[in-house]
Amino acid sequence: MNQLHLFLPCAAGVEPLLADEVARICPEARPHALRAGVALSASWRDALRLNLHSRLAQRVLVQLWHGPYRQEQDLYDAASEVAWEIWFTPRQTFKVDLTAQRSPLKSLNFAALWVKDALCDRFRAKAGERPSVETTWPDVRVHVHLSAEALTLYMDTSGEPLFKRGWRADKGDAPLKETLAAAMIAATGWDVQAREAASVDDIVPLYDPCCGSGTVVIEATQIALGVAPGLQRRFAFEKLLPYQPHVWNGLKDEAARARRDWPAGHAPIVFGSDVAFRMVDFAQRNAERAGVAFAMELRGGDALQRQPPTPRPGVMLLNPPYGERIAAAGVAGQRAADRAPRAPRTFSVGASAAPAPAAGLGRESAQVGGVDSDNAQFFEQLAAHWKTHYAGWTAWLLTPDQGLPGQMRFKPSRRVPMWNGPIECRLFRFDLTARRQEPSA
Repeated sequence: MNQLHLFLPCAAGVEPLLADEVARICPEARPHALRAGVALSASWRDALRLNLHSRLAQRVLVQLWHGPYRQEQDLYDAASEVAWEIWFTPRQTFKVDLTAQRSPLKSLNFAALWVKDALCDRFRAKAGERPSVETTWPDVRVHVHLSAEALTLYMDTSGEPLFKRGWRADKGDAPLKETLAAAMIAATGWDVQAREAASVDDIVPLYDPCCGSGTVVIEATQIALGVAPGLQRRFAFEKLLPYQPHVWNGLKDEAARARRDWPAGHAPIVFGSDVAFRMVDFAQRNAERAGVAFAMELRGGDALQRQPPTPRPGVMLLNPPYGERIAAAGVAGQRAADRAPRAPRTFSVGASAAPAPAAGLGRESAQVGGVDSDNAQFFEQLAAHWKTHYAGWTAWLLTPDQGLPGQMRFKPSRRVPMWNGPIECRLFRFDLTARRQEPSA
């Protein structure tokens, strides 16, 4: 196919990281970071390659039409101009998904119907029959985006969101999405260091002391080993007419050849622990399904008591718990909570999301909580533990609470804005030094 206009949506704040990733996956492309995504001109083969290799994009969309609109009839006219018949057949099912930002149209459901009707009418005129709508498991997904003045029609080549890698069968409450975990890793720069390391011995250790079901550590280990994130799943493009199995199989074979060889009997390079042994079991099974369990180490343990997993200083990367979940912080954390006076807990949740269920320490979560006395006690103790035992390490901590560094009495050397779904967060970097020794009398 000729050059396609692609758009890769992503979480807010991840756009520059995604642009760098796209440039690495498709060296001849010139990606442009836009609001909530990256745009580029690329080939059909590149679209397949991006689905296979991107860790940060939510989907890979092919732009089919873009222009101004004023009313619903304009949506019908635009959709009627698209050559849907070169993408799929009337014997396949489809679904129209619509998003809007400041659209003047009164009913977005009604707007989506105009696009659906235009698509079906065109098929009926061209082929004498129309495809059926399937809202649960469609063969084809059409995306419509309405801004205040412009309409864009997309063909979805991904299907299921790209954060669904295919290996996570065991998960805890409100697990961290794989795309956000990958964005956290990319923001630290660890991914570049791991890919460019001349050997496994040169890779800086990475440790998540609140690993939950293993999302961060599994993503990191796959990056270090050069495992493409899309190797274990299916994609919507496999049901589209331009799909050629030999091209796709060639890309997968190419990805398999690029995998880093692992020395027999070599020690792990990525480490995870969690106070909940049930979550450690989940993480272990997920790692085995992801094909990386041999290159990582998972253990149970209280975050306030775990010693460094390796004598060589490395990178800590974690998404710690908040609010009610402090009650499951383990022995030391529970003692701190018991000693502290109780204070009201406040939660702020995005308009489009419901509060996540409470979960134990280390379980990845999108839940937000204010810093109350329970949290303050726990994080003060965590900071003291790091100062005593983790000198030389770099800690990166994702939190919705911008006041947390003050509670930990740390001064962050970097603050990276990130969004966990509808929740605005910061990824703080702390350069850990040894606790200052008091002079002897």
